[in-house]
Amino acid sequence: MPGPLKGIRVVDLSRVVVGPYCTMVLGDMGADVIKIELPGIGDETRMWGPPFAGGESAYYISLNKNKRSLTLDFKKERGKKILRQLIAISDVLVENYRFGTLEKLGFGYESLKEINPRLIYCSITGYGPTGPMSNEGGVDIVVAAEAGLIGITGEKDRPPSKVGVAITDILTALFAQGAIGNALYHREKTGKGQKLDLSLFESQVATLFNLSSSYLVSGDIPQRWGMAHASIVPYQGFKTKDEEYILVSVTSEKMWDKFCHIMEIPEFIHDPRFDVNKKRVMNREQLVPLLEKKIAARDSDEWISEFREVGIPCGRVNTMDRVFNHPQIKPRNMVVEVEHPTAEKLKLVGIPVKYSETPGSVRLPPPLLGQHTQEILSDLLGYSKEEIELFRHEGVI
Repeated sequence: MPGPLKGIRVVDLSRVVVGPYCTMVLGDMGADVIKIELPGIGDETRMWGPPFAGGESAYYISLNKNKRSLTLDFKKERGKKILRQLIAISDVLVENYRFGTLEKLGFGYESLKEINPRLIYCSITGYGPTGPMSNEGGVDIVVAAEAGLIGITGEKDRPPSKVGVAITDILTALFAQGAIGNALYHREKTGKGQKLDLSLFESQVATLFNLSSSYLVSGDIPQRWGMAHASIVPYQGFKTKDEEYILVSVTSEKMWDKFCHIMEIPEFIHDPRFDVNKKRVMNREQLVPLLEKKIAARDSDEWISEFREVGIPCGRVNTMDRVFNHPQIKPRNMVVEVEHPTAEKLKLVGIPVKYSETPGSVRLPPPLLGQHTQEILSDLLGYSKEEIELFRHEGVI
């Protein structure tokens, strides 16, 4: 069955992470995503390695399945004409240029809605098009710092730490993908397109959720808690006898009762220092060292088995090899294998959302630079072989 976005065409004028991740998700759901790249250069992430597979970086591969690549220099007049023709017959445009860049080239929303009033124009910037930082570019780690994420990440007595992946980019990409779906639904009812304005900064602030709310309610500045939790105890990582780390989450008094029995500390159930979560939070400095000592006396598998048996959430801190050997990976199809022009068999991460009626699929491997230029110009826009050769000679494609 086709994905829910089959028949939707997306012009992808984005690069690096936030835009490409958004358009990849759209492609996973069946959209025809046409990735526009500069001739001979392409997306910067193509060279962000090692590792590489078939000459393409793993970084680029992670962001660009289910797309076709069209090389096009749209600063040149012929290139501008081709891009306008493509936009005129497309449903969605996604871009993450610095604010004002595309407007100067004639590809701002106000210009493009004249040639395609049904267009959904998704613009992703660092800080938004208004405010004192509207002209600043947006880089994940910098915005994550300014928007508070890095300030709350890391151990309490250590310097702040970045998250292990570009999570600010990914969160913004998912907001963008959802917004595009909403705008397409609105268009179905009204026939009208619209502009979507997203920024890395706002997306990151919005997803600080409970900590931002805590500050707004109390005025207290949240601390860094490492693998622990500011408002729940125990809810953190513990080192085990076999030098592993496990995460344990005790979020109710019923769980606390079960936890104490497994830990062989039943006297703590009604201990006035620990009998309810509020007190455990207040007295964590007394409680946690006792728990650490107990958990360090046994291996991780033993604890995980016993906690899960009574319904207490518990899991191991896995390295990547263990993640992809996890028993849930195969039955949930979270690794797929595709044919690639230069890497032959290429393993990709699967699709996390399963639709019962319109499932997504991995139809295309990440494209080579300009791999689909000929077919897009010929089949979609009607250019002849001679015209395409002229464009190539002029450096337009």
